[in-house]
Amino acid sequence: MSILVTGGAGFIGSNFILDWLGQSAEPVINLDALTYAGNLENLARLEGDPRHRFVRGDIGDADLLARLLREHRPRAILHFAAESHVDRSIHGPEAFIQTNCVGAFRLLQAALAYWEGLAGAERAAFRFLHVSTDEVYGSLAPDAPPFREGDRYAPNSPYSASKAASDHLVRAYHHTYGLPTLTTNCSNNYGPFQFPEKLIPLVLHNALSGLPLPIYGDGLQVRDWLYVADHCTALRRVLEAGRTGEVYNIGGGHEMANLDLVHALCEVLDARRPRADGRSYREQIAFVADRPGHDRRYAIDAARIRQELGWRPAESFRSGLEKTVAWYLAHADWSAHVTSGAYRAWVGLHYGEAA
Repeated sequence: MSILVTGGAGFIGSNFILDWLGQSAEPVINLDALTYAGNLENLARLEGDPRHRFVRGDIGDADLLARLLREHRPRAILHFAAESHVDRSIHGPEAFIQTNCVGAFRLLQAALAYWEGLAGAERAAFRFLHVSTDEVYGSLAPDAPPFREGDRYAPNSPYSASKAASDHLVRAYHHTYGLPTLTTNCSNNYGPFQFPEKLIPLVLHNALSGLPLPIYGDGLQVRDWLYVADHCTALRRVLEAGRTGEVYNIGGGHEMANLDLVHALCEVLDARRPRADGRSYREQIAFVADRPGHDRRYAIDAARIRQELGWRPAESFRSGLEKTVAWYLAHADWSAHVTSGAYRAWVGLHYGEAA
């Protein structure tokens, strides 16, 4: 048996593969286009491991998908591959439509054809797990209850709209064709290997480089923070025991304003890597113009996955943040390669021009 993971060189996908192969002998076929946020350095410890087969390719390539499914006969597809940065979606939405909508459609088509060709126990056991985001639900008022699985979709950015479209496609393929799908909608992830366009690694990189720590608007936008390793255990549990056709919200249960998060991050850095002048990294905070359509608050009600599947996050926000800072401080070479362009040059040399 094996599983097929799309986007397995990205932040959450690579963490999932490392977690999976840390606990299982079941092989992983890792399909990733190696766009700017895909990084094979994330998976360096798996070099030479026969359980990990990396394939560079696009989820929009129907012929490649059909060949991989035919050759490897995976018992599950876990779909992580996505364009995911809201700011990039505002300035260049077309890539988000192509990957998150058209790519998801092509992957569903390939999965359906493959599943319909299975028989008996293989057909009954097959699962298609679609990894999505809480942003599809829109923005919450300060006193509103957290997002639940049945809440109305109200996406407010090209990114969240494209993910909402893919969620609806997954639902449709289950209800129309019977494809055994599972969908998860997660809150903001953080942890090792996150590309430094997202808030926590961006602040870490800028703080250590003596650069301003940019905060949109008044910094009071609230997010629910989920340590990536906890997300991985939740996905394993949904794949193992989730009811087909269902949606499971995955959240860390740690709501925090962006400004408070940056203050907490500065506090950890002040203790672990003090500035040479003895001052706090907080002095580098700089407020910048808010981005268009910035959602004010997200929060996840994770009651379903807790009650049905027995999952709870293992990390508190503080423990997860301490682990995250420790990882980035210990892996300065990874951040340097990503931010300097050295990694992209390596991809170009070994794989040709990046997609």
